[in-house]
Amino acid sequence: MSTPTIHLIGAPTDIGASVRGAGMGPDALRVADLPAILARHGFGVVDAGNLSGPATPWAPPSNGLRHLDEVVAWNRAVYGAVDGALAAGHVPLLMGGDHCLAVGSISAVARHARARGQKLRVIWLDAHSDVNTEATSPSGNLHGMPVACLLGHGPAALRGWSGEPAALDAKALRFIGIRSVDAQEKLAIRKLGLQVFDMRHIDENGMRVTMTEVLGDIDDNTHLHVSFDLDCLDPADAPGVGTGVRGGPTYREMQLCMEMIADTGRLGSLDVVELNPALDVRNTTAEVAVELIESLFGKSTLAR
Repeated sequence: MSTPTIHLIGAPTDIGASVRGAGMGPDALRVADLPAILARHGFGVVDAGNLSGPATPWAPPSNGLRHLDEVVAWNRAVYGAVDGALAAGHVPLLMGGDHCLAVGSISAVARHARARGQKLRVIWLDAHSDVNTEATSPSGNLHGMPVACLLGHGPAALRGWSGEPAALDAKALRFIGIRSVDAQEKLAIRKLGLQVFDMRHIDENGMRVTMTEVLGDIDDNTHLHVSFDLDCLDPADAPGVGTGVRGGPTYREMQLCMEMIADTGRLGSLDVVELNPALDVRNTTAEVAVELIESLFGKSTLAR
């Protein structure tokens, strides 16, 4: 199989977030040398630069939502860029930016997979389940709602972009590392039948068994998308995030997770989001992110 070309798309915005700073994430990944490191592994790399979109007004919520019009605009830009990368036969790597951008990214991926007759599986690496809606969110921040939008719930302006009412059905999603869930979200997870491999599951079973379960139905006709929120990691390893939660996977556990995803050979697209350099220590979190992205694209200590 030929080596894919990785298509880097920067989305420098904190439009859906609760704190400032995620908009600096794409350039922090570049400072950590992501394009050159991927090229050294033999991949073609296209750095498409940064998308542009509206500034964050830091306005209060309206009808339970903050910055909805601006979030729609940014996600439209992301959708177009990811769609273009996939049409070119590239592997899109969205560099966020906050996690609301997954609506545009995964909607484009879902449309592409369906057009090619592929089964889509989405691995959601996050401390949070992001399944709030305007009716349940305590803050109105849209980075807590992308999963709901992709499942066909949440604000109408962010639904249906893949050409179907829902970009994903519940069985297409696997959550890993979850450990901070609102009471309303717990109800939604149960009602929607979502598969959540939370920290207790990882503690009791280990990352290897967990990932064997997560990847159990991946086959040669699967498009695998990874949506990687850096707050999935323990903040001891990744301090540069806006909503860190103690007790996440260690660096080594996350390396194994990424290596096992790479072993499937089915990774077709990737989001790397919620990197906040304003809260980081000497770009440590960006460097950790780059090392984990390397593993996701097949870097391992030994040939296996």
